[in-house]
Amino acid sequence: MSKKNEDFKMTIAKKDEKTDIKIKKVYEHEGERVKTGIPGFDELVLGGIPRGKIVLLSGTPGTCKTIFGLQFLYNGATMFNEKGLFVTIEERVEGLKEQARQFGWDFDSLEKQGIIKLLRLDSANIKGITSKEIMKYAQRNNVKRLVLDSLSALAINTPNVYSEGKSMSDIKVMQFIYCFINDLKKDGMTTFLISQTQGDELSRDSVSEFTCDGIVYIKYENLGGEYSRHLMIRKMRETKHSEDIHPIEISKDGLILHKME
Repeated sequence: MSKKNEDFKMTIAKKDEKTDIKIKKVYEHEGERVKTGIPGFDELVLGGIPRGKIVLLSGTPGTCKTIFGLQFLYNGATMFNEKGLFVTIEERVEGLKEQARQFGWDFDSLEKQGIIKLLRLDSANIKGITSKEIMKYAQRNNVKRLVLDSLSALAINTPNVYSEGKSMSDIKVMQFIYCFINDLKKDGMTTFLISQTQGDELSRDSVSEFTCDGIVYIKYENLGGEYSRHLMIRKMRETKHSEDIHPIEISKDGLILHKME
């Protein structure tokens, strides 16, 4: 081999080495990923959600948002040894556990072990410091994953919203939700905030879609003559993500995401 060819190969090798270093630096910069463990989902966000992000999980009724949240916490506890907290405003805790049992998820056992807590928040007791109280509990118990169901119910029960005028009430709701979400950003928990929507809207409060780091949108509609659920990631900060529509299957073990055929 000529010296010219050897020099050329060495130059290419050095370039490849530099490229590898750059790629490693990019992945280091992206930070730690939190895997949901939901089959088909994590690969849509390059292996998982960047740790500490707050994701809006929105969609119309009956789109399995609550099941998604329960599966996120259950997998976190059983697969990744991460403590989780589920705060519910709309449903009874026993009702949530019953949903979980359909998929073989034993939340009673996980609660006894202190790994997961399902907490009912009475709408009559919602006040301006609610988010701070949630954070105090999370810090004391080293909670790494949080699900709140739902942001819509929280908005409806915004403190100090009277009936003097609709526009003023709307502003108070937006301010309350904005401050609530920002408070949850202070401790590095990975959070899903569930929001019930109508039509093609992303939230009922009109501010969470801008304040949250990510948006996972689930819809139930007619596709090809049959009704089905499908998921789309509308936004996810600090990572590339799939922009395709992904059908959702409800299996005996939980939700499974598929690629559109």
